[in-house]
Amino acid sequence: MRRLISIVLILQFFAPVFAQTTTPAASPALLGFTSASAASERQWEEKFKAIPSPENQRQYMERLSARPHHVGSAYDKANAEWILSKFKEWGWDAQIESFDVVFPTPKTRVVEMLEPTKFTAKLDEPIVPGDPTSAQKSEQLPSYNAYSRDGDVTAPLVFVNYGVVEDYERLQREGVSVKGAIVIAKYGHSWRGIKPKLAAEHGAVGCLIYSDPADDGYAQDAVFPEGPMRPKDGVQRGSVLDMPLYPGDPVTPGVGATPDAKRIPLSEAPTITKIPVLPISYGDAQPLLAALRGPVAPESFRGALPITYRLGPGPAKVHLKVESNWDTKKIYDVIAKIPGAVEPDIWIVRGNHHDAWVNGAEDPISGQVTLLEEARALGELVKQGWRPRRTIIYAAWDGEEPMLLGSTEWAETHAEELRQHAAVYINTDGNGRGFFEAAGSHSLEGFINGVTKDVTDPEKNTSVWKRSQAHAITTATPETRKDARTRADLRIDALGSGSDYTAFIDHLGVASLNLGFSGEDEGGIYHSVYDDFYWYTHFSDTTFVYGRALSQTVGTAVMRLADADVLPLRFGNVADTVAKYTTEVKKLWQDRKDSITEDNTRIDEGVFEAVSDPKRPTFAPPKKQVPPFLNFAPLENALASLQKSAETYDKAVTAATTASQPLTPEQLKAINTRLIAAERLLTDDGGLPRRPWYKHLIYAPGWYTGYGAKTLPGVREGIEQERYAEAETEIARVAKAITAEAAALDQLAKELKAQR
Repeated sequence: MRRLISIVLILQFFAPVFAQTTTPAASPALLGFTSASAASERQWEEKFKAIPSPENQRQYMERLSARPHHVGSAYDKANAEWILSKFKEWGWDAQIESFDVVFPTPKTRVVEMLEPTKFTAKLDEPIVPGDPTSAQKSEQLPSYNAYSRDGDVTAPLVFVNYGVVEDYERLQREGVSVKGAIVIAKYGHSWRGIKPKLAAEHGAVGCLIYSDPADDGYAQDAVFPEGPMRPKDGVQRGSVLDMPLYPGDPVTPGVGATPDAKRIPLSEAPTITKIPVLPISYGDAQPLLAALRGPVAPESFRGALPITYRLGPGPAKVHLKVESNWDTKKIYDVIAKIPGAVEPDIWIVRGNHHDAWVNGAEDPISGQVTLLEEARALGELVKQGWRPRRTIIYAAWDGEEPMLLGSTEWAETHAEELRQHAAVYINTDGNGRGFFEAAGSHSLEGFINGVTKDVTDPEKNTSVWKRSQAHAITTATPETRKDARTRADLRIDALGSGSDYTAFIDHLGVASLNLGFSGEDEGGIYHSVYDDFYWYTHFSDTTFVYGRALSQTVGTAVMRLADADVLPLRFGNVADTVAKYTTEVKKLWQDRKDSITEDNTRIDEGVFEAVSDPKRPTFAPPKKQVPPFLNFAPLENALASLQKSAETYDKAVTAATTASQPLTPEQLKAINTRLIAAERLLTDDGGLPRRPWYKHLIYAPGWYTGYGAKTLPGVREGIEQERYAEAETEIARVAKAITAEAAALDQLAKELKAQR
């Protein structure tokens, strides 16, 4: 009820503003279009936005989520073939591309407590009466973590909270070691694969991960089937492949998993976990946690189970056994094209995956159905005479859940073509109700702001952009609230990893966006058997109106990117955003300097609290390196140059698109061909330190966060990991890339002026 009241108050406060934006006096110019081409574009866009149907999306979801469709299943292949048939029905040139990938499935799963009492975990998600697909037991993948190493271990149990870096630092201060232990960690606060990774680095021999009801269970709302949250026996499946090293098939790093690909032995694949790991429900976790003794867990560690949370180790002793069938499976990417009429060698790529851990109505089918309605609508426009300027490629990826298999293998196979031709990649990965969210390349920040100003929120009768602005103003920090009120563009987030954009932006340097609606639907069924059609149509976008809104938003973005006279990339927001990241890493470095005492130890607030138990070991803080001087001047100078160059380019491209004498198709093609390389200039062929697959110098998944982005990753992680010489080198590399981008924009501006 409080959430509803707050939304009502927001809308009352902004009602006068909303009323102004729903009936604009005149349509603003479209970024990258001449006046004449903008008028035509808006006419086609209005036709497009009238086509997507919520009822069609509902029917697609019911069909695609009717049975479990994980990699290697019969229904996964059947779905790919059905999607292919729809593309062809709508007039697209479509085909399936397949790859052969390692995909382990569970053979043996055992979690049992041997001491101080006996307990055997059920490791089963029960059938829910009234939810028909939860009963498809013979087709469901059991709950497990894909790419866990096989193992059979017995050891004392230690509770490590979320199992992130800060938690291990706190355990050290509490005198608790995980060496030789099995750790139990909560889902959340990092990607799941980080938990066994850090546990192994600290000497643990096994890892259990559970969903605490404080995060996605009864502490948040009623549990399924009465409500949207995770029931006590619900389990989150998921991959634990070491994605921050590289995603995709673990035995074909850097190359597509085609039949003739060179494969490394599975035993040598560095992305397989070092210890066995298994997910469990909070119903199975409670007896294990209740049996722990040792220090009472700090308040920040405690969840919502009706127990006293303790750290251990022991006396709980746990037996964990994990064995998988390490088979090679075929995956099926559906690739569909509409050829460009003027610049066919420049591609706009759009994707969403079709595979799921089980039935996957929310993840990923709610995004896949929006893609399908976009494809149907674009096909209708082609029948009416529309011809995109550039080639449009739509992809329904397979194998995303195990670790971005389909998109990564396709991108690696077609890497050279994509480097030459791909201008932008747009991704979705599920959809819900609420506020529009965007993350991606900041050269597209102004563009996607413009798109969302021209799409109507289905429930609030205002633009998607205006509703997002109101949400940002009412929920933000003072700094970001000021941005939302005064900045021309709402900020978009940076991309780390976790979905199919990863190979495009991080590996190939293709400007990318990840888009969707969320915020007004709660869900505790992520990666469980209960993520199905019944749950989605009762607790999420039940009328599929936000599915239609996402189709309208993404489809409009695709059309504008495909039709603009000059690709609508702008670079002032790149300079502004990277300057913000630079301020952050400078502060990180300064804070580390300020936290070192004269005797070279770290000062951390709350570290040296009194220990009441004399039997507990005392904490001896490790010696810390005093951060040396880091010279940020090259990066700051490069950013100043980029800001100036971006302004010069903006003036030149605006003049070119508003001139009485338009540029010729040949001139435009030359400019656009150069523009698609702009994001590539922010990459380095050498890649990031210790992970050469990741080549983008501005965005990357964090080494110890996974999905979460680390911006200026080489610099930031160099400071965080006390590799200060490395951080200095990375500052110089980023500065060189920014300088190259500024020079490229100067050259483009010069050419635009010369051609007028």
